[in-house]
Amino acid sequence: MHSAIEVLYNEHIIIKSIIDFRDTISAISESNPEKYKEIVMMLIDFFRNYADKYHHNKEEKILFPLISSYSEQMKEGVVEEMLENHNDFREMVKTIEDSVKAGKFEDSTETIYKYTEMLLDHIAVEDDELFQAAETLLDDKDLDKVYFDFMDIDRELGLEQKAAYEKIPENLNTLRN
Repeated sequence: MHSAIEVLYNEHIIIKSIIDFRDTISAISESNPEKYKEIVMMLIDFFRNYADKYHHNKEEKILFPLISSYSEQMKEGVVEEMLENHNDFREMVKTIEDSVKAGKFEDSTETIYKYTEMLLDHIAVEDDELFQAAETLLDDKDLDKVYFDFMDIDRELGLEQKAAYEKIPENLNTLRN
Protein backbone atom coordinates (compact mmCIF):
# COMPACT_ATOMS: atom_id res chain seq x y z
CA MET A 1 0.00 0.00 0.00
CA HIS A 2 1.37 3.40 -0.97
CA SER A 3 1.91 5.87 1.87
CA ALA A 4 -0.68 8.30 0.42
CA ILE A 5 -3.41 5.66 0.63
CA GLU A 6 -2.08 4.51 3.99
CA VAL A 7 -2.72 8.01 5.40
CA LEU A 8 -6.41 7.75 4.54
CA TYR A 9 -6.63 4.15 5.66
CA ASN A 10 -5.07 5.03 9.06
CA GLU A 11 -7.51 7.92 9.47
CA HIS A 12 -10.31 5.42 8.86
CA ILE A 13 -8.98 3.31 11.72
CA ILE A 14 -9.21 6.31 14.08
CA ILE A 15 -12.73 7.15 12.86
CA LYS A 16 -13.88 3.53 13.30
CA SER A 17 -12.44 3.45 16.82
CA ILE A 18 -14.69 6.40 17.72
CA ILE A 19 -17.71 4.59 16.27
CA ASP A 20 -16.97 1.67 18.63
CA PHE A 21 -18.11 3.88 21.53
CA ARG A 22 -21.66 4.50 20.37
CA ASP A 23 -23.18 1.83 22.66
CA THR A 24 -21.32 3.22 25.67
CA ILE A 25 -22.46 6.73 24.78
CA SER A 26 -26.05 5.60 24.36
CA ALA A 27 -26.07 4.07 27.86
CA ILE A 28 -24.78 7.32 29.35
CA SER A 29 -27.72 9.31 27.90
CA GLU A 30 -30.04 7.81 30.51
CA SER A 31 -27.72 7.63 33.50
CA ASN A 32 -25.91 10.97 33.10
CA PRO A 33 -27.52 13.41 30.64
CA GLU A 34 -24.94 16.16 31.20
CA LYS A 35 -22.05 13.77 30.56
CA TYR A 36 -23.88 12.49 27.47
CA LYS A 37 -24.24 16.02 26.11
CA GLU A 38 -20.57 16.77 26.78
CA ILE A 39 -19.42 13.58 25.03
CA VAL A 40 -21.72 14.02 22.03
CA MET A 41 -20.55 17.62 21.58
CA MET A 42 -16.96 16.31 21.63
CA LEU A 43 -17.92 13.72 18.99
CA ILE A 44 -19.54 16.40 16.85
CA ASP A 45 -16.30 18.34 17.03
CA PHE A 46 -14.35 15.21 16.10
CA PHE A 47 -16.57 14.35 13.14
CA ARG A 48 -16.65 17.95 11.88
CA ASN A 49 -12.96 18.53 12.20
CA TYR A 50 -11.07 15.26 12.07
CA ALA A 51 -13.38 13.22 9.82
CA ASP A 52 -14.44 16.13 7.62
CA LYS A 53 -11.68 18.75 7.61
CA TYR A 54 -8.66 16.48 7.93
CA HIS A 55 -9.96 13.38 6.16
CA HIS A 56 -12.79 14.17 3.72
CA ASN A 57 -11.02 17.39 2.72
CA LYS A 58 -8.02 15.36 1.47
CA GLU A 59 -10.29 13.15 -0.56
CA GLU A 60 -12.37 15.98 -2.01
CA LYS A 61 -9.54 18.36 -2.85
CA ILE A 62 -6.81 15.95 -3.87
CA LEU A 63 -7.65 12.28 -4.36
CA PHE A 64 -11.13 12.40 -5.92
CA PRO A 65 -10.29 14.98 -8.62
CA LEU A 66 -7.16 13.04 -9.57
CA ILE A 67 -8.98 9.71 -9.79
CA SER A 68 -11.76 11.42 -11.76
CA SER A 69 -9.23 12.79 -14.25
CA TYR A 70 -8.11 9.24 -15.01
CA SER A 71 -11.49 7.50 -15.06
CA GLU A 72 -14.86 8.91 -16.08
CA GLN A 73 -16.45 5.70 -14.79
CA MET A 74 -14.99 6.22 -11.31
CA LYS A 75 -15.94 9.91 -11.41
CA GLU A 76 -19.58 9.21 -12.26
CA GLY A 77 -19.77 6.19 -9.97
CA VAL A 78 -18.02 5.73 -6.67
CA VAL A 79 -16.46 9.22 -6.48
CA GLU A 80 -19.83 10.91 -6.97
CA GLU A 81 -21.37 8.58 -4.38
CA MET A 82 -18.62 9.36 -1.85
CA LEU A 83 -19.08 13.11 -2.38
CA GLU A 84 -22.84 12.76 -1.80
CA ASN A 85 -22.09 10.79 1.38
CA HIS A 86 -19.80 13.56 2.64
CA ASN A 87 -22.61 16.10 2.21
CA ASP A 88 -25.09 13.77 3.93
CA PHE A 89 -22.63 13.33 6.81
CA ARG A 90 -22.35 17.10 7.29
CA GLU A 91 -26.13 17.41 7.45
CA MET A 92 -26.43 14.52 9.88
CA VAL A 93 -23.81 15.99 12.23
CA LYS A 94 -25.82 19.24 12.24
CA THR A 95 -28.98 17.23 13.05
CA ILE A 96 -27.18 15.50 15.94
CA GLU A 97 -26.01 18.87 17.25
CA ASP A 98 -29.49 20.40 17.03
CA SER A 99 -31.03 17.41 18.84
CA VAL A 100 -28.47 17.47 21.66
CA LYS A 101 -28.78 21.22 22.16
CA ALA A 102 -32.57 20.82 22.33
CA GLY A 103 -32.19 18.06 24.93
CA LYS A 104 -33.64 15.45 22.57
CA PHE A 105 -31.14 12.76 23.45
CA GLU A 106 -33.18 9.90 22.03
CA ASP A 107 -33.25 11.68 18.65
CA SER A 108 -29.54 12.44 18.79
CA THR A 109 -28.71 8.84 19.69
CA GLU A 110 -30.88 7.57 16.82
CA THR A 111 -29.12 9.91 14.38
CA ILE A 112 -25.70 8.93 15.76
CA TYR A 113 -26.50 5.28 15.00
CA LYS A 114 -27.74 6.11 11.50
CA TYR A 115 -24.73 8.35 10.83
CA THR A 116 -22.19 5.82 12.09
CA GLU A 117 -23.77 2.94 10.13
CA MET A 118 -23.60 5.03 6.96
CA LEU A 119 -20.06 6.04 7.81
CA LEU A 120 -18.98 2.41 8.29
CA ASP A 121 -20.49 1.50 4.90
CA HIS A 122 -18.76 4.52 3.34
CA ILE A 123 -15.41 3.54 4.82
CA ALA A 124 -15.81 -0.03 3.55
CA VAL A 125 -16.43 1.23 -0.01
CA GLU A 126 -13.39 3.48 0.16
CA ASP A 127 -11.13 0.83 1.69
CA ASP A 128 -12.25 -2.00 -0.58
CA GLU A 129 -12.96 -0.18 -3.84
CA LEU A 130 -11.83 3.42 -4.10
CA PHE A 131 -8.40 3.09 -2.53
CA GLN A 132 -7.68 -0.05 -4.57
CA ALA A 133 -8.68 1.82 -7.74
CA ALA A 134 -6.44 4.74 -6.77
CA GLU A 135 -3.44 2.46 -6.45
CA THR A 136 -4.26 0.90 -9.83
CA LEU A 137 -5.01 4.13 -11.73
CA LEU A 138 -2.31 6.35 -10.25
CA ASP A 139 1.40 5.84 -10.71
CA ASP A 140 4.01 6.29 -7.97
CA LYS A 141 4.72 9.87 -9.03
CA ASP A 142 1.02 10.77 -8.70
CA LEU A 143 0.73 8.98 -5.38
CA ASP A 144 3.86 10.70 -4.03
CA LYS A 145 2.38 14.09 -4.93
CA VAL A 146 -0.91 13.09 -3.30
CA TYR A 147 0.97 12.14 -0.14
CA PHE A 148 2.79 15.47 0.06
CA ASP A 149 -0.43 17.36 -0.66
CA PHE A 150 -2.06 15.43 2.20
CA MET A 151 0.79 16.43 4.50
CA ASP A 152 0.31 20.07 3.46
CA ILE A 153 -3.37 19.89 4.48
CA ASP A 154 -2.44 18.41 7.86
CA ARG A 155 0.16 21.14 8.43
CA GLU A 156 -2.29 23.89 7.41
CA LEU A 157 -4.97 22.56 9.77
CA GLY A 158 -2.48 21.82 12.54
CA LEU A 159 -0.47 18.70 13.27
CA GLU A 160 -0.85 19.06 17.04
CA GLN A 161 -4.62 19.39 16.71
CA LYS A 162 -4.75 16.29 14.50
CA ALA A 163 -2.73 14.36 17.09
CA ALA A 164 -5.14 15.52 19.81
CA TYR A 165 -8.12 14.24 17.80
CA GLU A 166 -6.32 10.93 17.33
CA LYS A 167 -6.09 10.54 21.12
CA ILE A 168 -9.85 10.85 21.62
CA PRO A 169 -10.49 7.09 21.35
CA GLU A 170 -7.91 6.54 24.08
CA ASN A 171 -9.61 9.18 26.23
CA LEU A 172 -13.03 7.62 25.65
CA ASN A 173 -11.72 4.31 26.96
CA THR A 174 -11.98 5.74 30.46
CA LEU A 175 -15.79 5.74 30.04
CA ARG A 176 -15.81 1.96 29.87
CA ASN A 177 -14.09 1.54 33.22
